[in-house]
Amino acid sequence: MKVLVSACLLGENCKYNGGNNRDEGILKCIEGHEVISVCPEVLGGLPVPRIPCEIKDGIVINKEGEVKDKEFRAGAAKAFEIAKAKNIDCAILQARSPNCGCREIYDGTFSKNKIKGHGIFAGLLMDAGFTVFDSEEIDESTVLDDIIVSTKQEG
Repeated sequence: MKVLVSACLLGENCKYNGGNNRDEGILKCIEGHEVISVCPEVLGGLPVPRIPCEIKDGIVINKEGEVKDKEFRAGAAKAFEIAKAKNIDCAILQARSPNCGCREIYDGTFSKNKIKGHGIFAGLLMDAGFTVFDSEEIDESTVLDDIIVSTKQEG
């Protein structure tokens, strides 16, 4: 199975603060699968570290009020092309990210308030029919093959 994973979850230091979100449960879950690592923000040309960004009224802005929508959308498009080219079976994306969040995101006020919604890259994947998981839905006991089969049978 081909699994696209947010690079920060694999331990790559690509988060806005220069760190990562390495997740041992996800690493165990994806053992034995072909893993495709992407960071849409880096693909869009944003530096590491960078000023944190959120989506407000459909536009990505950073905490200083600068619009970063172009970079986020460019990176999301590049990551989406990778997903299509690799013919992924599913994606595991970082929760609440303005690019990778797939169930909820921050509300654009930089106050840690969460709202239902998705990031730009996650939206591209979901709109194209890819199976997308939030990082908080996956742990070491998750069997991706079983989930993908049941998801396809439901659809």
